[in-house]
Amino acid sequence: MSLLQQIKTLVNKDLTLEWRSKHAVNGILLYVVSTVFVCYQAFKSVDTLIWNALFWIILLFASINAISRSFIQESQYRQLYYYSIASPKAIILSKIIYNIILMTALSAIAYLIYSLVFKNPVGDPLFYFIAVFLGAVSFATVFTMVSGISAKTGNNSTMMAVLAFPIIIPLLIVLITLSQNALQGLNRAESYNEIGVLIAINVITVTISLLLFPYLWRD
Repeated sequence: MSLLQQIKTLVNKDLTLEWRSKHAVNGILLYVVSTVFVCYQAFKSVDTLIWNALFWIILLFASINAISRSFIQESQYRQLYYYSIASPKAIILSKIIYNIILMTALSAIAYLIYSLVFKNPVGDPLFYFIAVFLGAVSFATVFTMVSGISAKTGNNSTMMAVLAFPIIIPLLIVLITLSQNALQGLNRAESYNEIGVLIAINVITVTISLLLFPYLWRD
């Protein structure tokens, strides 16, 4: 099969397995809802800066819970089977695409729940949603790459945290700046630099994944 056909088949496989079990997604949704509720009980009302920061903190940890199991849930026998029928590039790209779909859905649900519980102060809702979408894509690409690397080191959670830290901190800074501009309803042209940085981070992350994962997969 061609690379595109392999990617399509693997993505469909992940979606089918997720749809059948639903345990992981339901657990993540429960985490998001309970965290938003606890934040509301603790703060009741917050200003715009804290509103924005709390949302990204919730989304960050939800993405870690959702994506960290990307390769952990695959048994060694199943990985050996994938090795014989698909290329490593197709496997890592399918994981990235699947996690983008998953994170986009979870981010939209989290934003909706968060906006219902806390009063939504967003000045430019459409642009803020674009920032949320870019954040979901960025979390998916970064944590998929890190999950793939840590899975080859014995699923060491410490290794995943160490590898993700240098990338996720500047990513969060850019996302908070971009979403804060949308929150205040500023001119969209002032946020084009942040959007360019996010796109560049995603392109670099996917490129590194394509270059590095085939070598990790051989082991």
